[in-house]
Amino acid sequence: MIAILGAGAFGTALACVLARGGQDVALWSRSPKSPVFPLPEGVTPTQEMPAQAAVTLLVVPAQQTAAFLAEHRAALPDAPLVLCAKGIDRNSGELQTAIAARHAPDMQTAVLTGPGFASEIAKGLPTALTLACADEILGRGLQRQLSTDRMRLYLTSDVTGAQLGGALKNVVAIGAGIAIGAGLGESARAALMTRGFAEMRRLGVAMGGRDETFSGLSGLGDLALTCASPMSRNFARGLALGSGRGPASGKTVEGIATAEAACDLAEQHGIDMPLTRVIAAVLAGKTSVPEAMDALLSRPLKQE
Repeated sequence: MIAILGAGAFGTALACVLARGGQDVALWSRSPKSPVFPLPEGVTPTQEMPAQAAVTLLVVPAQQTAAFLAEHRAALPDAPLVLCAKGIDRNSGELQTAIAARHAPDMQTAVLTGPGFASEIAKGLPTALTLACADEILGRGLQRQLSTDRMRLYLTSDVTGAQLGGALKNVVAIGAGIAIGAGLGESARAALMTRGFAEMRRLGVAMGGRDETFSGLSGLGDLALTCASPMSRNFARGLALGSGRGPASGKTVEGIATAEAACDLAEQHGIDMPLTRVIAAVLAGKTSVPEAMDALLSRPLKQE
């Protein structure tokens, strides 16, 4: 059995695709609620922490991972823990695996990330994701267990690079949404994505990730998806900001906290990330969209 902890959109989508792939799935949520998507046969909703599982997928928002593990560590199944949130902890600056290592140092961990909208995964549309695991034997086993005929997992040992790609692209997606919402045009979006991608790679390599990881699904693939569609919560938040509309309530937008955390990490590692800084300033209400555009366009000319 596979235990999925977190019955939001992505957790429910994973439950759907894995159950249709032949797995028995326990879908845990803190309280009873209607499922985000219709649940197929093989998914058992529960408010009790599963006592046993072959694999546990943790699908809570990135800023809640530390508190969740601190509260529930003793009750978690004795199984590999796959971390599915895409974000950098705002308080500690830690990636999800570092949080898990602090709160559950005895647990084997892996990361599931990459370009996949929950609604499409739940419908059974073809999706390719990245599974990152430092232990090759464990990684190959998880790859076999979690892949289905509709969700293909590609394995990497670059856990740091995969996590940073998934987290930092959310910040760029917010910027892309701002550009489109403000009427700056498709050329501006393309420029923002390209320069944002360069910033992702710079910080990723400085923190120990491999540069080639960012050209894969967890970097460029996820960036392309989230910067191009209003289905992305991060893009949608930027779109609302750029057009002067208030943000939708009740939805987790991982890029907001990650933008602040990324600025701190960039300073710690001596990495220049002007686009990330400007997006963080807009999100914090410290600068307006026109002022942000002027700040970026007035920077000294340089080689690409």
